[in-house]
Amino acid sequence: MNNLSFYGWNDELSQLKQISPYKHLLHGRVSAVNRTNYEVITELGLLVCELSGNLLYSKSLFELPCAGDWIIVQSFDDNQGVIVDILPRKNTMYRRKSGSISDKQAIAAYIDKVFIVQSLDANFNVRRVERFMVQVLEENIQPVLILTKSDLAFDRHLVDESLQHIVNKMPVFFTSILSPETILPIRNFIKQGESVVLVGSSGVGKSSLINILCERTVFLTSQVSKSSGKGRHTSTRRNMVLMEGGGVLIDTPGVREFGLASDNPEVLADILDVSDFKDSCRFDDCTHEGEPGCAVIEAVNKGLLAEAVYQSYLKLRKESKYFSTSEHERRKRDKSFARIGKEAKRIKKR
Repeated sequence: MNNLSFYGWNDELSQLKQISPYKHLLHGRVSAVNRTNYEVITELGLLVCELSGNLLYSKSLFELPCAGDWIIVQSFDDNQGVIVDILPRKNTMYRRKSGSISDKQAIAAYIDKVFIVQSLDANFNVRRVERFMVQVLEENIQPVLILTKSDLAFDRHLVDESLQHIVNKMPVFFTSILSPETILPIRNFIKQGESVVLVGSSGVGKSSLINILCERTVFLTSQVSKSSGKGRHTSTRRNMVLMEGGGVLIDTPGVREFGLASDNPEVLADILDVSDFKDSCRFDDCTHEGEPGCAVIEAVNKGLLAEAVYQSYLKLRKESKYFSTSEHERRKRDKSFARIGKEAKRIKKR
């Protein structure tokens, strides 16, 4: 028997379940998504489930179950089941789907914290940290920066200086699996019932970190390849594991690029501290790209705002606006198709 409170089940979720027409059935949490089925943790144990036809054909791809989703399932013998309903999502981590303009992909749902994992070698990239941080904060999830491999030689002053503009947005931990005392503060930072998703490039040590936090071997790991710089064992799917005493960790496959799935470009100014200057611009509609009286450009020229942060802001804002416009057009198109479908059904009934 599983105690689902360790996995985050609470009174709020229980109330949401009561609204479902399937409230009399078993509930559980999606722990892994495979190509043709879902692994679901329930009070009775782990079930391997498929989607009901109704869900499969009525949901967009990003609305289909992802790791962390709470669902309702019709269970059968031999640990099999069919997912018949998905409880409304909360605190969902998204990314722009690879190769797409406006489609987004759900990484994990019901997340309390996102560990942005980078290693203190050639992988360290503050621009990538900003990208993850923007997406996390937009979903009202707490970002946490985990810097691994602190046993390697690195310039601590240079790292601290590059993170100066974002350390007030999230805690930063310097860690090494060779120094267990650097991992203990992270373990204490995760409360019982909280869910944490780990994101980052391949080979930064996410799997090793999970093994230490869980105090057991959850994922097999090996040395990073010298030729590719990647871990020889990398996650190929999102996996959920339970820490001793509670606390859920969700590992994710390493990503080379993280496409922003933000449809609110204006939030970037607050997150990257540009808003401290933009409110003083001469024009209310200033784009901060060359207008006279632009306080943002003036701040860059005076060294009050780092040039690299300013350029990152412009790049992310452009990407967010592009996604927002494309998303708006996609929604209009979907509504048009829905109206056409309803009209066709109405005509057919005549």
